[in-house]
Amino acid sequence: MKHTKEYFMKRALLEANKAKEKDEVPIGCVIVKDNQIIARGHNNRESKNDVSSHAEMEAIRKANKKLKSWRLVDCDLYVTIEPCLMCMGAIYQSHIKNVYYGSEDPKGGAAISVIEFDNIKNLNHYPHIEGGVLKEECSNIVKEYFKNKRLK
Repeated sequence: MKHTKEYFMKRALLEANKAKEKDEVPIGCVIVKDNQIIARGHNNRESKNDVSSHAEMEAIRKANKKLKSWRLVDCDLYVTIEPCLMCMGAIYQSHIKNVYYGSEDPKGGAAISVIEFDNIKNLNHYPHIEGGVLKEECSNIVKEYFKNKRLK
């Protein structure tokens, strides 16, 4: 059975909830190859004190290990929030085929919001990028997290 983009984004949202439970910014990611999830990740910057522990980076590291390769050709990445510049760099470097994200990040997104990745010239690989998959759910989990933070 071929799963839908929404199916995989719901799995990324489960990862975002894991981050929220740790009082991390709730962003989640899954990496898919041949219609199967091969890696999962969620934001871990605070708990690991590691600036690179974004959901995408965590999932990419796990996928590299699983496939025993730094190349993630023919893999799709699903993330709840538009990737930042660091994560887009790792996506580019690992040759991920497709990137699907839920909600834009108007302050740090490097797919279309702050930087339009497709407009960077002379790269040897451009992943297909599609936003808006379960946009409301992906946006709301982050909005609620920060709303609750402000109330504390």
